[in-house]
Amino acid sequence: MTTRRDFLRVSAAAALAAQADRVAHAAQASPPTPPMHARPIPSTNEPLPVIGCGTWRTFDAGDDASRRRELAEVLRALFVAGGSVIDSSPMYGSSEAVAGALLAESKTRDKAFIATKVWTDGRDAGIAQMEQSMRLWQTDRIDLMQIHNLLDWRTHLATLREWKAAKRVRYIGVTHYTSGAFPQVEAVLRAERVDFVQINYAANDRDAETRLLPLAAERGVAVIVNQPFGGGSLLASLKNRPLPAFAAELGCASWAQLLLKFVLGNPAVTCVIPGTGRREYMIDNVHAGNGDYPDAAMRKRISDAVA
Repeated sequence: MTTRRDFLRVSAAAALAAQADRVAHAAQASPPTPPMHARPIPSTNEPLPVIGCGTWRTFDAGDDASRRRELAEVLRALFVAGGSVIDSSPMYGSSEAVAGALLAESKTRDKAFIATKVWTDGRDAGIAQMEQSMRLWQTDRIDLMQIHNLLDWRTHLATLREWKAAKRVRYIGVTHYTSGAFPQVEAVLRAERVDFVQINYAANDRDAETRLLPLAAERGVAVIVNQPFGGGSLLASLKNRPLPAFAAELGCASWAQLLLKFVLGNPAVTCVIPGTGRREYMIDNVHAGNGDYPDAAMRKRISDAVA
């Protein structure tokens, strides 16, 4: 099976090329004036802003001062627009440490909804890894702790319930990034009570619509969507194609906005977390957090347009 690392290595160059085309539009843009839409987390009804920030690869900046300054601007643009969700993982190199340091330096921890993951085997190793994540994020409580790709999920779920009861984490969840794992994700959602599920979903990757998104709605599970741009490959394929005229009906000025609106057009989706390390792209993305969302007929038009 193709791994996440293999998949993203193949598509990274194409994705970056596609993103370059977004700069021309987004460089002159500013965060939208209306507050970003929020949707309730079903288990508590707490409102969660609909556009967040993924950190895979993009926040793995280490000690690079120039990149860290740019990432600080990414987070500032997210917060100015009313967003809050920052999603990471121990799998993502230095991303947790970088994001945690930037929040501490800017004194914006109170604006952030920190979502990270446990990604290891065994109870003791899982506890040690989560303790390390708290140190890297420079916080004594994580908003959402997820079991990354369901790795040793039974062991970690028991720990996460203990941590939630002790108020060390606010919410718990499970994640995956490939449709091939959906049967396993479905089995977990049917058997266990979790607050969140994070899965892949995009205009060219609609398998989640068949069973998982309806199941999440039925079970009262919040949905975070990763890979809304098809892992980056979808944007790359669209870079030389004009934006369809109907995009204006949704207030979309870029393919990125239209693709994010497609995802948010499904009412089971709570939040979408496009990854970016550029302020211009974040500003472009957050505009999808306002205005109208497509109904089923319009989502089909979008899906057909990117086919």
